[in-house]
Amino acid sequence: MYAEIIQRISMTLLLLVVTSSPSATLNTIMAGSSLSSVPGTVTRVAAVVGGDAQLPCDARPPQRNDSLLLVVWYRDDNPVYSYDTRVPGPTAHWSEEAMSERARWLGSPTSALLVRSVEARDRAIYRCRVDFQVSPTRNYRIALDVIELPSKPVIFDEFGKEIDGVAGPYSEGGSFRLTCSVNGGNPTPRVQWLQGDAVLATLGAGEARDGPRSLTLEVHNATRAQLSAAYTCTADNTLLAAPQRASVRVELYLRPLSVEILSREQPLSVGRVAEVGCVTSGARPPALITWRLGGRVLSSDSEQRHSENGNETQSVLRLTPLKEYNGQILTCRAEHPKLNHSAIESKLLLNIYYVPVTTMLLGAKMNPNDIEEGDDVYFGCEVDANPPAYKVVWEHNGIQLQHNPSNGVILTGNNNLALRNVSRLQAGKYTCTASNVEGDGKSPPLSLQIVYRPLCRKREVRLIGAALQEAASVLCEVDAFPAPDTFEWTLNNSAGSIKVDPERFTTEGKEGRSVLSYTPVSDADYGSLSCRATNLAGQQVAPCIYTLLPATTPDPPTNCTVYNLTHDSLDLTCVTGYDGGLHCIYVAEVWANEGLVTNSTNSAAVWSLRRLGAKRQLTIVVYASNARGRSEHITFTVETAPRLSPRTEAQEAWEVSWALGGVLGAALTVAVVLCLALITTRLRQRARDYEVTVPSSKIQKASLPKRNSPHPPDDRNPDLIPLSKGVAECPPEPPPYAAVAASPEKSSSSAHSLAHHSHSPSTPLSPHSQYPDSQSESGKTHNGTLRSHREVVTTRTPLLAGHQESCV
Repeated sequence: MYAEIIQRISMTLLLLVVTSSPSATLNTIMAGSSLSSVPGTVTRVAAVVGGDAQLPCDARPPQRNDSLLLVVWYRDDNPVYSYDTRVPGPTAHWSEEAMSERARWLGSPTSALLVRSVEARDRAIYRCRVDFQVSPTRNYRIALDVIELPSKPVIFDEFGKEIDGVAGPYSEGGSFRLTCSVNGGNPTPRVQWLQGDAVLATLGAGEARDGPRSLTLEVHNATRAQLSAAYTCTADNTLLAAPQRASVRVELYLRPLSVEILSREQPLSVGRVAEVGCVTSGARPPALITWRLGGRVLSSDSEQRHSENGNETQSVLRLTPLKEYNGQILTCRAEHPKLNHSAIESKLLLNIYYVPVTTMLLGAKMNPNDIEEGDDVYFGCEVDANPPAYKVVWEHNGIQLQHNPSNGVILTGNNNLALRNVSRLQAGKYTCTASNVEGDGKSPPLSLQIVYRPLCRKREVRLIGAALQEAASVLCEVDAFPAPDTFEWTLNNSAGSIKVDPERFTTEGKEGRSVLSYTPVSDADYGSLSCRATNLAGQQVAPCIYTLLPATTPDPPTNCTVYNLTHDSLDLTCVTGYDGGLHCIYVAEVWANEGLVTNSTNSAAVWSLRRLGAKRQLTIVVYASNARGRSEHITFTVETAPRLSPRTEAQEAWEVSWALGGVLGAALTVAVVLCLALITTRLRQRARDYEVTVPSSKIQKASLPKRNSPHPPDDRNPDLIPLSKGVAECPPEPPPYAAVAASPEKSSSSAHSLAHHSHSPSTPLSPHSQYPDSQSESGKTHNGTLRSHREVVTTRTPLLAGHQESCV
């Protein structure tokens, strides 16, 4: 401690004696402060290795009439430099080899020996001898203190690794240690650790050691204050030179300070992509953000972005919610991968909306395989929905059920259905549909099976045609649950009731049908066939009845109606009759004057006839046919509409102009009529005022027809067609298209039927010559007699707005 104090005092005195300028040092000495010629007195001069040193020596003559002769410098009593004023030129100066070109005598403004590039070996006590011409010789003793600066400090970490610029990174909350090592220096340098201007640690100059001097700085529980902090190690042993220094910057790993889920929009919907954001700050380097849902890491659906300063990190999660996510906790975790126990979390309770999930359940105590007609059935509907369902709809085979206790349908609450006294018609698939704001959730269908006896699929009695000695197949189809296992056939005729041998019919229980192959041998084999099926519920109560008749030709179609009549096509439909007990087809033929236009054959009495031609008088023949032959035919005539040419722009413009002119003309006419009416009213008023009587004209009475007139009123009305008159009164040709067009109001009336058909045993070759029983244009039959009956055919088409009646 005392040695350090003494050294600091000596260094302070040196600072007062020696300045940065040699001339300043010499001036101070020449003032007589410390330079003395007294024996034993030593003047100390300090210089830094590599710098310059001025060794003062007072060479001024003490007397005015005296002068300088010689100056000699000695080091350890050995001359090293001399200056002789008696020798002119450069040869007046002399120096030893070690001081060659480094030493130079300065005579003014101060007398001193200048030594350049001071070396450590220059450290010594020098003596200056000054000889005058008159005055006695003077001697001065000067001690040259050569200061050797220490080397630049070197900083090491705790692992002995040299640090160059940046120390670390270290962990927040941990400790680190920095060691500063300094080599050389004379006198012994002082070593310090500084942070800014604050001194953190010092190794004093008095603590001399052999080898490098080291000073260690230890920092415990590092905080954010140490981030990027600069620590400087200095080494100094003189005030003549700046301290040697080395600095490092500390790098720290910092934990995240905060984390927060930004997007908290609730609720979310199943299947709709939602973006959830999370931001964390304070970590260095940026924290790693991970998303977790119910303990599962969601890594592939998020992306991270860092702020420019690296202090903030944001992650966006693209989440496609699922139903099972509802009620789970979504966690955003921010953690530093280099620091233990650095994770912090932000949590979000998910509220996921989803379409209701429904499940149909049968009553707990009910056996689905043992429900019979007359039992009570109960259903329950389990609904899983968020938000809760606001309604539940029940359906039976796709038809919505309504609360109807009188019919045995009882809806209790939203989730229960009761069916009282069920029938077989209530068997089928039942579903329940729950609805919320997300949509409708329909349950898988629940099949209700009701055990009941067999019933005929077709209730009506069917007519079966069968020819003698020809096999006929009779199909019996029933509905039953479970499927019937046996069938029984019975023939009822004039001979009585006879059971059919089981070998003569087949049984297809799963399909609920039986096929009987029956061959009539005589007329006694015709009659009524009955079919009964039996299942686990019992035997069929009402049998299926089939009337077995001899096969014959079919009845002709009746009540034919033409509609959608255009210039080139029409649609035709008729009512079918008895098919003769066999498969039947229906034929429509269209004839014109030149021959057959088209024909169409269908399994039903419906035809769509095309390519007929515009404005043509056509005869249509309709009949039915089966394996036994064909029926009688019916015949009627129609006329197709003329082809309408498309209107041009000029025509449309003309029609618009004409319509506008018509409107203006009508308005002008109304105005004129109103003016005339007003004038007439004023004239009448004026006539009353002047009591003028206007004579009235005679009223001519219409003559009434006499009762004994030979012509009845119907003959005077051309719109009435008497049905009682002879065929001769019927017009030979149907009226033209222009004559039958009526007002649009009649176009919506119902279609008229085609009645009263004629008969023909063979297919016609022409519409007139091949139908001998059809009515000719003269209204006569083959034998020339007049027929008292005519057939009226009514057609209604979009183009013919009214009705057209013609005689066939």
